Amino acid sequence: MSLSRPLVRPAKDERGMTTAEYAVGTVATVTFAGVLLKIFTDPDLQDLLWNIILWIIKLITGFGG
Repeated sequence: MSLSRPLVRPAKDERGMTTAEYAVGTVATVTFAGVLLKIFTDPDLQDLLWNIILWIIKLITGFGG
């Protein structure tokens, strides 16, 4: 038995998809930048990040205070 037509039809108009994907990507990028800005400007988060880095170094190498 031969199928003469495809099982899935391609969408007729997908011009808006590219714009929507750019919009989602832009929102994600701005959100990520905002989180990084918060981390690098908040002293409490800087201390937390530094303590995590020191804990990882101590865990891997055995050195640390």
